[in-house]
Amino acid sequence: MYFSRKCKITYISHGATIYSEEARFSDVLNYPQLNDAGQEEVEKITEFLRLRGIKNDRIYTSPATRTLQTAQVIAKLYKKDYEVVNDLTPRKCGAFNGLTYEQIEEKYPDEFDKLINDPSAPIPSDAESLNDFVIRIGNIINRIVNENISNRIIIVTTPDIIKAAICNALNIPASSLPKIYIKTGSATQISYFESWQSLIYSDYTPI
Repeated sequence: MYFSRKCKITYISHGATIYSEEARFSDVLNYPQLNDAGQEEVEKITEFLRLRGIKNDRIYTSPATRTLQTAQVIAKLYKKDYEVVNDLTPRKCGAFNGLTYEQIEEKYPDEFDKLINDPSAPIPSDAESLNDFVIRIGNIINRIVNENISNRIIIVTTPDIIKAAICNALNIPASSLPKIYIKTGSATQISYFESWQSLIYSDYTPI
């Protein structure tokens, strides 16, 4: 049973937006949408899926507009519908929504230090702590895995959710999440076994 694979998930990061290009915090679901660069990234990652022959039994997506736009293109490739996972949402960032790290450091120096060094604290106060975020995403992924025993699935989502999935899969502390790089329009694959998980590849971006 140790080597018995439960599920294989290929995570697809949505295409670029005006926020992702500037590394801005964002937990808003209906904004921003994909920009021209993001549309091109989605076309490239979809072609990668086709050329690599990545098979799947089901396609899931986060509810954000940027992920739905990406999932729609991928769904056309496989000629199947996608399922929206309504609770698979980005980390709640509260008053920091729309700000860059540089802006937060300048405007909120005390909070910035805690944001970087204290994963257990919700920074700002109306945000979700890194620890809580990683735990929340882990629970959602476990639920999806257990609903897809022996399946190969695709999950279209945001870079921060993919980072949290990696933290959970490899037992990496939540404090390391900001150090993981996941680009928009990239693919990450994780195999889930009975007693462990294996990161097959991460942040693959077609040229």
